Amino acid sequence: MTQRRHLLNALGGALAWPPAAWTQQPGRTYRLGWLSSGAPRSEAYNAAFVQRLQELGFVEGRNLAIEFRNAQGHAERLPGLAADLARQKCDIYLAPGPEATLIALKQATGNAPIVFAAIDYDPVATGHVASFARPGGRMTGSYQLQEELAAKRFELLKESLPRAARIAVLADTSSSRQLAVVQAVAKRLRVELLVHEFKRAPYDYEAAFAGFARARADGLLPLASGLFVPARRKIPELALRHRLPGMFANSLWVEAGGLLSYGVNFSAFFRRVAEQMGMVLKGAKPAELPVEQSSVFELTVNLKTAKALGVAIPPTIRLRADRLIEQ
Repeated sequence: MTQRRHLLNALGGALAWPPAAWTQQPGRTYRLGWLSSGAPRSEAYNAAFVQRLQELGFVEGRNLAIEFRNAQGHAERLPGLAADLARQKCDIYLAPGPEATLIALKQATGNAPIVFAAIDYDPVATGHVASFARPGGRMTGSYQLQEELAAKRFELLKESLPRAARIAVLADTSSSRQLAVVQAVAKRLRVELLVHEFKRAPYDYEAAFAGFARARADGLLPLASGLFVPARRKIPELALRHRLPGMFANSLWVEAGGLLSYGVNFSAFFRRVAEQMGMVLKGAKPAELPVEQSSVFELTVNLKTAKALGVAIPPTIRLRADRLIEQ
């Protein structure tokens, strides 16, 4: 982990954009349709996305209009919100998060280009693009697979809590592949899993944690799901209240009071997606823009939370941490 891996930029970043892609129509306002499964625009990584677009010359209120729709964790709302965005006749669409977001936009938006920020699905394996090098069609973007990361998170949590015998897992229908991976790792490490799998919104987190408390869980692993984002502060708060040391998908959860996180730097990930969108808005064809996989992973430890929970973070974890939060 300490050997930080680098983001695979098949085009070599913005400097590799074709000269024709720098042509921008003067006086034109571009309309962006943005469909969120749960994250509000105020999230740090969403702000980073908008900031990067601005740096590239697309400034909201000047030459960029953003139509933002948020399902607030209710996946069943995505098709209706996508249809509403299509009625705005946007020039381009952003599909961040779970595959359901991309599917909803694909079905509603005709032939307009879509840039995705895929969380936990392979856009080639799922048939959305023809290949990573040449996507074909009207879509391109970046993706990250959470299955491998889920296994690593579980191992790091167990290393941090060597005496843990029962680990509580929060799952839902969008994280089923991660759950299968974690179940295999738990079996290998001889750890009992206490799985609470949400079937439909609204998710009752209070009931889930009450069940974990009755079962005397030793630790917590929420799987990565865009539908958990609306509870990004609530879940760490419940973990602290129930004295459950948790491992989360990225550092934003640790900043909210979680103990540990291992995953992609979301702000860097969404800045790169903004660059891909900028290429399309400046004339590049999505069919010819390679799909990129995020591979910069960070381990973050909240020492303040560790102290509050009475958890002694092993030196092996401290030394490998990319970031230690002490206040």
